[in-house]
Amino acid sequence: QVHLVESGGGLVQPGGSLRLSCAASGSISRINAMGWYRQAPGKQRELVATVINGGSTNYADSVQARFTISRDNAKNTVYLQMNSLKPEDTAVYYCNSNPPVRSYWGQGTQVTVSS
Repeated sequence: QVHLVESGGGLVQPGGSLRLSCAASGSISRINAMGWYRQAPGKQRELVATVINGGSTNYADSVQARFTISRDNAKNTVYLQMNSLKPEDTAVYYCNSNPPVRSYWGQGTQVTVSS
C-alpha cells in the first residue's frame, strides 16, 4: 500500500513559479507511470502531467512548456515544477499513479495564482 502526501502549494502571482512535491510512504519504483492531477472549483479532476520509469514525460496541452514533472525513485518522491503560472492554473493538485488508484488519493495541495 502506498500513501501519498502532496506539498509545496501556495499563493503566487501570475508569472510566478512553484515546485510541488509528492512523497510516498512506500516504494514508487514498481509504479511505472506517476502523474500529477488537478481539480479546479466546479470542474472535474484532470491529468496534467505523467512521468514514466526511465524518464519519459507527457503533458496536457494547457501546461506544455510551462510545467516539468520528474521522479526520484530513491526518495520515493515525484515533483512538479510549475513556471509562468496563470490564474487558470488555480486548483488543488494531487499525485497518483496513471491510471489512478482510488486508495492512493491524498489530500492534495492548494495552488492559487492571483495578483
